[in-house]
Amino acid sequence: MKKVLHKLSGFKLGTTLMLIILVAIWSTPTLGLLLTSIRTQDSAANSGWWTALADPLGTEWTLQPYINAINGGMLDSLLNTLIVTIPATVLPLIIAANAAYAFTFIQFKGREIYFASLVALMVLPLQSALIPVLRGFVWFKQTTGIELIGNFPAAWIVHSAFALPLAIYILRNYMLTLPPSLLEAARMDGASYYQIFWKLVMPMSIPAIASFAIFQFLWVWNDYLIAFIFVGEQKPVMTWKLMRMLGQYGGGWQDVAAGSFISLVIPLLVFFSLQRYFVRGLTAGAVK
Repeated sequence: MKKVLHKLSGFKLGTTLMLIILVAIWSTPTLGLLLTSIRTQDSAANSGWWTALADPLGTEWTLQPYINAINGGMLDSLLNTLIVTIPATVLPLIIAANAAYAFTFIQFKGREIYFASLVALMVLPLQSALIPVLRGFVWFKQTTGIELIGNFPAAWIVHSAFALPLAIYILRNYMLTLPPSLLEAARMDGASYYQIFWKLVMPMSIPAIASFAIFQFLWVWNDYLIAFIFVGEQKPVMTWKLMRMLGQYGGGWQDVAAGSFISLVIPLLVFFSLQRYFVRGLTAGAVK
């Protein structure tokens, strides 16, 4: 009884109600998308999705939109999206972790100026660099004979390049919170810079790595522009496939609802599997 009373005494009704309201507001579009995707087209066209909640037994349900989405190539585009997203998330993490380690623990001339210049690149709009990047890929093909445009590596390079400033910023802020005495002890024991990096700094930086991984994964997963320009229609990603499923006159909107819900599954799994590190990684270094 005392334990129950103790828990109730720490219960903040106003905060809890506010969180419940916020969760309900943010979850409403997803619920509407799900209900729309499993109703018949006539039912969804003639009444709002909320009417299905009021009368679930009187509503006509179907999985045909999901069948249409799968038959329309949604699984192939899902595979293409994974091929683009996973390397475009891992590559900037590996490069940024090395750079953040250098900016944090290695003394060299102009370190703060280089870091400030790097952070300033975060304000550069991606769209303003598309033409120079395309010209660079054309020059690379003319020089080496290797075609990047129209292949997955082009998207990996572009996504990784524009993700590096934010990744280095987040990881460096977190590494600043690591105890210097632990690294000094490892150095006194004869550990090299890379041994300290791989065996101490990287394992202790998992929260920051997971935080950026969530950001980057969701950004690349939902991207349309870079995948369309640098990979193209021959290897369509899910965002391009959803646009094509809609049709010229918007007649495939219910198939788009089903396809959109399919595209939600993997990002949700990624977020919920890493969310325990999310706040720790973002707030590290905010208060010194």
